[in-house]
Amino acid sequence: MSEPTAPGRGGDELLARLLGPGTPELTCEECFEVLDAYVELAIAAEPADERVPGMRAHLEGCPACTEEYHSLRALLAPEEGGGPR
Repeated sequence: MSEPTAPGRGGDELLARLLGPGTPELTCEECFEVLDAYVELAIAAEPADERVPGMRAHLEGCPACTEEYHSLRALLAPEEGGGPR
């Protein structure tokens, strides 16, 4: 599983960020409700994006939730260094 990242400052990437995701995404409130389950799925190498639709799109566009994701992942899988796979 790849890490949720914010796009760079390139023209196409900036435009994509301004337009938002092409798929449905969760709100911050919905994200926080299922973030623990999403992280547990990711750590277990389960299909987290399939089981929690919209989470990846939200994490790619929300720095606050992405920070929470990294913190929770570091807490639950310290041997991985907190980075998602």
